[in-house]
Amino acid sequence: MTYTTLRYEVSDGLLILTLNRPDMLNAFTVEMANELVDAYTRASSDDAVKAIVVTGEGRAFCAGMDLSVDGNVFGLDESLTPTLKDLRERFEDPAILYGVRDTGGRVALAMYTCRKPIVGAINGAAVGIGATMTLPMDFRFASDKARIGFVFGRLGITPEACSTWFLPRIVGMEQALEWLYRADIFTAQEAMEKGLVRAVVPPEQLLETACDFARSLITDRSPVSVALIRQMLYRNSALPGPAEAHRVESLAMFYTSIGDGKEGVSAFNEKRAAQFREKASAMPPFFPWFEE
Repeated sequence: MTYTTLRYEVSDGLLILTLNRPDMLNAFTVEMANELVDAYTRASSDDAVKAIVVTGEGRAFCAGMDLSVDGNVFGLDESLTPTLKDLRERFEDPAILYGVRDTGGRVALAMYTCRKPIVGAINGAAVGIGATMTLPMDFRFASDKARIGFVFGRLGITPEACSTWFLPRIVGMEQALEWLYRADIFTAQEAMEKGLVRAVVPPEQLLETACDFARSLITDRSPVSVALIRQMLYRNSALPGPAEAHRVESLAMFYTSIGDGKEGVSAFNEKRAAQFREKASAMPPFFPWFEE
């Protein structure tokens, strides 16, 4: 797929995914949402991609939803009167998918199900959806020029992009509530101090720092092991108890032990770098267990 709002560039195992509407401060549109869903889904099964680094072109990361478009600026069908029953029973019905489900949430779910680590390089303003789209990322780095804001309350709307699930898990309930109630813009330094970003670096060092960190996650690692670790931690940590985690871990250990695990043990005993051959595009037969 050729993208008009993104750049999809793969080199040496890294996908650099760049929001590319610099003249509009990379403002989010329905088209960008659809392209991001496609890009994350594509990367998940692309064996040339071992990890993903996301950044913005120009001086902004993403300045939020493009509010200049005609009609419902969020791309929703105002002729409908949807219910939770509709969302539960007709989740993939095109009328619900494109007319009711929030666009940021569709992106967040594509990120959540992705089999590759995702690292954010927040190079500038990240406001509204520009902030919430970073939450399903595994790690976030920010330029010291970055400014972040969960500003929904100022517009009389509510958080989206599954952020009410992700944000309290990252920074705790109290901090999440404060940022959402206040709806203020805050600095990258505050974001780091409150646990939202991992590090704040000068703008000229941001992308290199994020890429170096991403490479450290995947060098000499099994893509299948990495994919399972990502899904197991996000999903098992949300379970009500450890027994179901044990079931999933047992299957994961069983199948990895007869796959790349054999090479890993041999390499350890022979004191050499492992040559893992399993691919994230061909996962063990119990995957995806969460769709059963």
